Order: sequence, then C-alpha cells, then structure tokens
Amino acid sequence: MRSVKSLLAAGAASLISSMAFAADMPIAAPPPMYAPPAPPADFGGWYLRGDIGMTNQTAKSIDSATSAAFPTTTAGLGFDSSPLFDVGVGYRFNNWFRADVIGQYRGKANLHGSQSVALGAGDVEANTYTGSKSEWVVMANAYVDLGTWWCITPFIGAGLGGSYNQLSGFQDNGVRYTAGALSNSVTYFDTNGKWNFAWAAHAGLAYKVNPGFTVELAYSYMNLGDAAPGNFRAFDGSISGPSTIKVRNITSNDVKLGLRWELNSPPVYVPPPLVTKG
Repeated sequence: MRSVKSLLAAGAASLISSMAFAADMPIAAPPPMYAPPAPPADFGGWYLRGDIGMTNQTAKSIDSATSAAFPTTTAGLGFDSSPLFDVGVGYRFNNWFRADVIGQYRGKANLHGSQSVALGAGDVEANTYTGSKSEWVVMANAYVDLGTWWCITPFIGAGLGGSYNQLSGFQDNGVRYTAGALSNSVTYFDTNGKWNFAWAAHAGLAYKVNPGFTVELAYSYMNLGDAAPGNFRAFDGSISGPSTIKVRNITSNDVKLGLRWELNSPPVYVPPPLVTKG
C-alpha cells in the first residue's frame, strides 16, 4: 500500500515540475493567414514620364488681307501626319489624382491647301499653298484615374500651356485669270515662329507592370493656336514685304505610347512579430 502511495506522489511531483517548466517557455502566436497587403489609399510621390506618338493635324482656314476683302473658297487644307516626343515630371497626390509638366516636340508636318478668290467680274485668282510646320509645346496636365481592373487603369485629363508654332518653306503658287488673260506667280516666305496659348484633353489606359513602372496608351486632342509665315518675296523680285497670311486654329488628334517611372516606392509590408510570454 505504501508503495502505491509513493508512486502516485512521485508522478504528481513530476507533472507539477513539467507544468512549471512549460510556463517559463516563450509561446509563439499561431502564424497568421497570408493575405497580400493592400496598397495605401493615399500613397503619393514623384514620377518621370516619356511619350512617343503620331499627330493627325488640321487647320480651320488660311486667312490674309486678300481673303478678308474678297469672297474666298478654301479646299483641301490640312497637314500630313508627323511624329511627336515628350518628357516630363509629375506628382501623384493619391491613388486617383496626379499632375505633370511636359515639354513636347512635334515634328515637321507638310502643309497643303488651296484657295480661289473672286477679285471682281472676270477676275479670278487661285492659290496653292505648301510648306511645313513644327511645334514646341510646354504644358501642365492633370489626370483623374478611374479605378483599376486586372492592373489596367482608365484615366481622363486636361492640360493648359503654350505652343511655339513654326512655319518653314512656305510657298504660294498662284494663277490669275483676268479678262481672258492668264498669268502665273510664285511667292516665297521666310521661316517664322510664334507662341500661342494651347490646351488639351486626354484619355487613355494605363497598365502597371510593377509598383514602379507603368505603360500608357493614350489619346490627346490638342488645340495649338495659329501659325504665320515670315516676310514674302515674289519669284522675280517684283514685290516683297511683310506677310498677312495666317493659318488659323490648328488642332490635332494624337495617339501616344507613354512610360512612367515612380521615384518613390510604396511602404514595404512588414509581418507582425512573434508574441512571447515571460
């Protein structure tokens, strides 16, 4: 009987000792279920951008002192397509609003168009215009991102700035029919550029390749203002002087492929530490 009691007492003492030892050991919290951290709602930062694209430009009219004084009909006025390139720097204020400033070069686009002018009874003149036009554009833009689905974010935006429009190689080939007599003329114009107020509307899709790199496919409607050639001179030197010709209301429908590089990385997710006791 005493032997059984001794065994029970020894077993109870061993159990109590094991429990006391376990109480002093650190206890690890159960591992949390993995879930990728959501990006911060209002994370912002600086970014760089660059774009390449093609222009599709038109003009409303070619005006001059002659067209203002006599009935004039314009036909076939427009430009060939040309490449564009731009670079800029911007800031993302939160996950839906960002803004940037860009400098853009728009390559030479060939101008073509013609006018017929009724100068009087039996006196008609026809002019064919050729030349090329290029622009330097500085513009501040603001964009609204409309949400993200499968890493694709549609956006809209608008911009304000200035455009330096330059006409070069401008030429007027004229034919005049007066009382049955036909005469020809060719007039050359100096290169000339001028600054104009410019504005734009944007829309497109952005694809986030990784947290620091985004690719854009975008459309822009650009209003670039007017352009004017420099002084003129007739082919035979008979007349020369300041030109009154202006190419009015130049607009463009642009398609661009753009890249954005984030300069600020979002905060790195850090898992919670192990919980210890004692």
